[in-house]
Amino acid sequence: MKEAVHYRVSMSRPHSHLFEVEARFPPGQDVLDAVLPVWTPGSYLVREYARHLQDVTATGPAGEALPVQRVDKRTFRVKAGGQAVTVRYRVYANELTVRTSHLDGSHGYFNGATLFLYTEATRHREHRVTVEAPEGWRTFCALERQGEAFTAPDYDELVDSPFEIGPHTPLSFTAAGVPHEVVIWGDTVPDAERLTTDLQRICEAQARLFNGLPMQRYLFLVYLTDKGRGGLEHKNSTALLFPRAGLQSLRGWEDFLTLATHEYFHLWNIKRIKPRAFVPFDYSQENYTTLLWAFEGMTSYYDNLFVRRAGLMSAQRYLTRLGETFTLLHGTPGRHTQTLAEASLLSWIKHYRPDENSHNSAISYYLKGEVVCVLLDLEIRRATDNLKGLDDVLRLLWKRYGDGSGMPEEGMEAAVQEVTGKDFTSFFDAAVRSTGELDYSVLSHVGLQVEYRVRESANDKGGTPPPRKNGEVKPRGWLGLTTKGNATLATVLEDSPAMEAGLSPEDELVALDGYKVDAANLLNRCEDKRPGETVRLTVFRRDKLMDIPVVLGQKPADAVYLSRVDKLTDAQKAAFQSWLGATWDETLG
Repeated sequence: MKEAVHYRVSMSRPHSHLFEVEARFPPGQDVLDAVLPVWTPGSYLVREYARHLQDVTATGPAGEALPVQRVDKRTFRVKAGGQAVTVRYRVYANELTVRTSHLDGSHGYFNGATLFLYTEATRHREHRVTVEAPEGWRTFCALERQGEAFTAPDYDELVDSPFEIGPHTPLSFTAAGVPHEVVIWGDTVPDAERLTTDLQRICEAQARLFNGLPMQRYLFLVYLTDKGRGGLEHKNSTALLFPRAGLQSLRGWEDFLTLATHEYFHLWNIKRIKPRAFVPFDYSQENYTTLLWAFEGMTSYYDNLFVRRAGLMSAQRYLTRLGETFTLLHGTPGRHTQTLAEASLLSWIKHYRPDENSHNSAISYYLKGEVVCVLLDLEIRRATDNLKGLDDVLRLLWKRYGDGSGMPEEGMEAAVQEVTGKDFTSFFDAAVRSTGELDYSVLSHVGLQVEYRVRESANDKGGTPPPRKNGEVKPRGWLGLTTKGNATLATVLEDSPAMEAGLSPEDELVALDGYKVDAANLLNRCEDKRPGETVRLTVFRRDKLMDIPVVLGQKPADAVYLSRVDKLTDAQKAAFQSWLGATWDETLG
């Protein structure tokens, strides 16, 4: 067996935010190029991790100093002469996200892509990591442990296994016969027993779909903070960032469960069934695929669905959340500009790098991908008289590509055709390769229809019917912009009155019709006026004071909710129950 690559990670001064790393590469290379990834799988943005490396030195087998030449932004070259080389360096880690690394007096967390230099010559060898933790701290990682070292069969699995080090006491449960651990940093959860019980139910619901779990153990790393929400999937673990205050409410708890469900579902969908474009990963640059909508959008569809299947969300609540998702999509003008396939392909420069025009020029492959997968599931059910669904497509993909060989770009479409025996080209042309509006008519298969109403406020997420009001509801004035902070324009929507008038992102609000205004009351004051009225908005653009007249439009009905069709048939009732596992008697009144 070929000699392994060895790493030693220490943190002698946690408050310095510096991990101290020692990487020992076995003999065999005349010139050793030690490189660091520029991105990490699951987060499709070049993050330039090497910018945080410092104090890089190298020594030979007898401890003799070897010169290190920095060749480019990520490459450190050592003339090894065929001998073993040890590279020592420090990594600054003060970014608490699931995609990066963080070290302070309370804990240490790192993704391998941010910390571990590697060589292409030894990439497929075993990699071993020993962690020297401060006294009283423990090390948690999903990798197999042999003595003091965590072992990975290759570099890919190493960087797909984040580490958490700290004075933590983990929670544990067993799902589908597999042990699971939950390690929490930042605070204690209000109900630990409820947390493990709910997670267990969700994990077992997913295991039933695939007839078992694909790993020997699983690790949830949970980071409770003052703000922020996100997750990153890994082959046998996940890291979840969530606002601690959110766990105090029913809606916040539900949101945490959907986040955990999403990342857990990636065990199959992208960690094992993955785009062929990712085989093998190229850590030096972007890896392009048009399929992220299928891997992330479909996972977003299933995250709510599995909370529902686990009995932790009512069918009515599921439909409300679905309406909120539809509302988000219809409030994004970029759906008319960017296709779902293009959104996937350009995630590297669009989704993870939003700006003030992103709302007008781009669409999230998570968001539209979720809606498309709802419609696709129902189209499959309608085409097969409810004998098949998207579940069957997933099981076929798991059987065919679950070995990690990679799904070709046409693989999703081909699998749908194989499961249904029918040609779905027109569906994919319209939903994935077009910027046209989606066709929601298939919702009638389960007795549903899409309806629209005007949002009641800036915080109105849609998903619910309009409130009952006495008397005629007058049309509301509309600017067509969003704000940020106390007095700044964030986004000016395409074809809106604000855009036609010449308002611009970053304009600083001063007054409306000569009276002081801020972000909190600007939109409300405009809505009190009638469409067609002209208002005078005073703003600072950079340091110049400007008066801009705006002819108000009519506030659009872009809040979406789902309602029951008239004259519901027995077939629609049966299809609905097959889909959501609930009867109509307990849903939508």
